[in-house]
Amino acid sequence: MDPRIETLAKNLIQYSTNLQKGEKILIEIFDSGNPLAKAIIKEVYKVGGIPFLSSKNNELQRELLMHASKEQMQLIAQYESMRMREMDAYLAVRASDNVSELGDVPSDKMSLYQTYWSSPVHSEIRVPLTKWCVMRYPNGPMAQLANMSTEAFEDFYFNVCNLNYAKMDTAMTPLVNLMERSDKVHIVGPGTDLVFSIKNIAAIKCSGTCNIPDGEVYTAPIKNSINGTLAYNTPAVYQGVTYENIKLTFKDGKIIEATANHTEQINQIFDTDAGARYVGEFSFGLNPYIITPMKDTLFDEKIRGSFHFTPGNAYAEANNGNKSAIHWDLVCIQTPEYGGGEIYLDDVLVRKDGRFVLEELQGLNPENLK
Repeated sequence: MDPRIETLAKNLIQYSTNLQKGEKILIEIFDSGNPLAKAIIKEVYKVGGIPFLSSKNNELQRELLMHASKEQMQLIAQYESMRMREMDAYLAVRASDNVSELGDVPSDKMSLYQTYWSSPVHSEIRVPLTKWCVMRYPNGPMAQLANMSTEAFEDFYFNVCNLNYAKMDTAMTPLVNLMERSDKVHIVGPGTDLVFSIKNIAAIKCSGTCNIPDGEVYTAPIKNSINGTLAYNTPAVYQGVTYENIKLTFKDGKIIEATANHTEQINQIFDTDAGARYVGEFSFGLNPYIITPMKDTLFDEKIRGSFHFTPGNAYAEANNGNKSAIHWDLVCIQTPEYGGGEIYLDDVLVRKDGRFVLEELQGLNPENLK
């Protein structure tokens, strides 16, 4: 076995989930990723844990969802919820053979899936009640999305995923402290002029414990405080459809206008429920090895010099009260190659063109995290 896989499996069990003797962990595999799953199971047994395995396939998932009913989704969620409640930890290894596999599932069926299956199991149980970590696994389709050869992408993947996340965690502390004593956030850039408050909402480190790859510090905006316009410059895949040139206009926290290459479809997403037109997360992207988008949220939201501004559900750890079946991490990159931009906290410039300018935040610039 590739020793990099063994290193990743060890990090996932001993650092990311910190699995203890006797604890139960659900390992969920999507499409492929069996070598990593095998290494994870071995590592679980080494620490005295109890592994459970679930294997899913998006081609079959598409077939299941095409004619699904509400009652069917609720029954599946009931079954999976019972299992999830028994778990102490959860690992998802996602290696999609086709990121657009669910792209032609009717929007009403995807809404049923999100509302009555995915959200009850994951948003309501897995996220708040387990030690969880979600990751990708390198394969040909992912390399293609990144415009790399498979070998080059594997090298990139293991550099990103086997980063020294403990070092990153320490470097994040000054940013957490700054965010938690700040009120007003002002973001400017091409097509973007956005103002909101983060007053008295916690700032949370993401340093390899819930996602691999990782590298972000997030909070949430005061729900009704957002005003202005935000033009995202990173493609986003949602339910198998690729959205580009997304532009949102906010008034008192609510998305009052949304345009994209699929304007009608994106507005259907934001009409999923009452909370879908409000924002549940604001986050700085910090991973030094991730520099360009590859239409995979787990990577793209960590791009160095980026931020994401997320319509939908807020996390319990940084809760602004917004509830929704969706949580869509939309990314804007502010490095010079993508047009630059500035982020101000309480009218003080914190980051310009993707680089932190304050002395206490220099440890988060890419050269200091590698």
